[in-house]
Amino acid sequence: MLKFLGKHLILELWGCNPEALDDIEGIEKMLIDSVEACGATLICVKTHKFSPQGATGVAVLAESHISIHTWPELGYAAMDIFTCGEHVEPAKAIPIIKEFLKPKHIEILDLKRGIRLNEGDLK
Repeated sequence: MLKFLGKHLILELWGCNPEALDDIEGIEKMLIDSVEACGATLICVKTHKFSPQGATGVAVLAESHISIHTWPELGYAAMDIFTCGEHVEPAKAIPIIKEFLKPKHIEILDLKRGIRLNEGDLK
């Protein structure tokens, strides 16, 4: 059985609510709620609103990060949920994200980071 150091979900969210994609306060709350849902430890959240539209944000975690970058004019958001530690379940953040952004289509790439073939590989 392969062991790995982290779980990394890459989310492609299409057909999202354009108002949500441009709502910096809502995005910050979504990030915080996502951290809580997956059982991670929040260090800080940083967001930025672009002009005339769009936003970016990152929740820095003790276990890594959750990030978002939005294009309201396209109804699109790109997100990463990267966590380390067996106690964190990044997939549990997805319902929170779907509830806020309301995507019509979502694609998820599920990566295992730091795959180790045996204990001697980590030095």
